[in-house]
Amino acid sequence: MTQTKWIDISQPLTNDMAHFPGDTPFDYALTYTKEQTGSVNVGQITGSVHTGTHIDAPFHYDAGGRTVDQLDIDLYIGKAVVLDVSQTDRITAETLQPFDLNGISRVLLRTSLPNNPKRFPNQMPELDPSLAQFLHEHDVQLLGVDMPSVDPPESKDLAAHHALYDKDIFILENLMLDHVSPGRYELVALPLAINGADGSPVRAVLRPIDK
Repeated sequence: MTQTKWIDISQPLTNDMAHFPGDTPFDYALTYTKEQTGSVNVGQITGSVHTGTHIDAPFHYDAGGRTVDQLDIDLYIGKAVVLDVSQTDRITAETLQPFDLNGISRVLLRTSLPNNPKRFPNQMPELDPSLAQFLHEHDVQLLGVDMPSVDPPESKDLAAHHALYDKDIFILENLMLDHVSPGRYELVALPLAINGADGSPVRAVLRPIDK
């Protein structure tokens, strides 16, 4: 029996990809070429830990919060549901009321924002902080979005970040979900074990769960 293939939902890391305004852009370059070393090519990367598809650790928005290396990796592996909320630009608890979240602790939102890794959006759908209480009541531990952030880029109070944090809900951002059908999946989106980091790029993948 052929096993269902994994679906990549992560942004490719490229030198022309968009980055958060004012943050460090991603760059990959060869430090040494095979011709120089006589044996191998050796590359280096620079860029923000919030480049492309990434997780936010609590330390990102709370100076006393846990860093990436202190997080439970089980958060980022397991059953997830992809919900299509593209019919609205303001996503509230009421938006999610019709969906069945029974037995699901990871929710991924496919919003109205088109997937375009090379363009930082001027406007994004709004996540109302009321989502946090609703998700908490349904035992959700991870919220993933196909946007650069769960808060507007200009936000200083980061209301959605903190509302989710207060309910022990962790954050996964910049997913690529335009090619993914709504439904239930296995998710793997492991952060790198970067000591003391406030975030980490991930390679996020989904595999459909047979009904």
